[in-house]
Amino acid sequence: MPNHSRRSGHTRRIFLLTLAALVAVAGLAEAHDMFVKPTRYFAPENSEVRVRLLNGTFTKSENSIARNRLADASVLTPRGRVQLDTTEWGVTGDTSSFHVHTRAAGTYVIGVSTRPSEIDLSADDFNLYLKDDGIPDVLEDRRRTGELGKAVRERYHKHVKAFIQVGDTRSDLYATPMGYPAEIVPLENPYALATGATLRVRILVDGKPMANQLVMFGGTGTNEASFEQATVRSDASGVASIPLARAGTWYVKFIHMARVGRGGIDYESKWATITFQVR
Repeated sequence: MPNHSRRSGHTRRIFLLTLAALVAVAGLAEAHDMFVKPTRYFAPENSEVRVRLLNGTFTKSENSIARNRLADASVLTPRGRVQLDTTEWGVTGDTSSFHVHTRAAGTYVIGVSTRPSEIDLSADDFNLYLKDDGIPDVLEDRRRTGELGKAVRERYHKHVKAFIQVGDTRSDLYATPMGYPAEIVPLENPYALATGATLRVRILVDGKPMANQLVMFGGTGTNEASFEQATVRSDASGVASIPLARAGTWYVKFIHMARVGRGGIDYESKWATITFQVR
């Protein structure tokens, strides 16, 4: 009987450790993306819009972002760029939120940029992350150089935007870069496009167009059901074309990763997303 108890305890510990490892890997695969998601994408003038910052997936936040991690939180408005009052930055459970106060009519751009953070990843976790999060070029480079078994230390930061239409008059603020290290800049106003149109976006890294960057896009329909994520590559001028096949809330995203190899950092990743709505 004592031997049986020891075996049962040992088996239970193995099960719990295995379960913890699977949860950790699942969290690694799922809890990466960051999106600015207003509760409404069409708002009247002189109104208040609640905005959530989802750090996880497009439909669920896994972790909140503390105020001290913010490098920038601002809004492009017809009256200029307005810094958000971070004293209004709220954290409830796994979600951060704030409010935007609209004034004159126009197409507003809400931007949030985080400070760099660092993380140590095992070889297996890093390879899985590259595979699942859309960074195949780095994965192939590791395969080619025989580094698939090498653990890494990564520096990462995220730069996210949302577009909201205030009132009936559209403006060209959508085309104004916010100066983030990674950024997606539309070449057409998303709110001038209808279902079935194509939105062209320019992919910028450190302010320069990035050719051949893998870009992912997807979203949720008017019934809140997700539609399948698709990918496209940017062209030689850093432009990617996004077919807006259906009505709903859309995202476009990319992760640019490069080797560093100094200061104890192996790779640096710069993340960018945009969100908007198509009627």
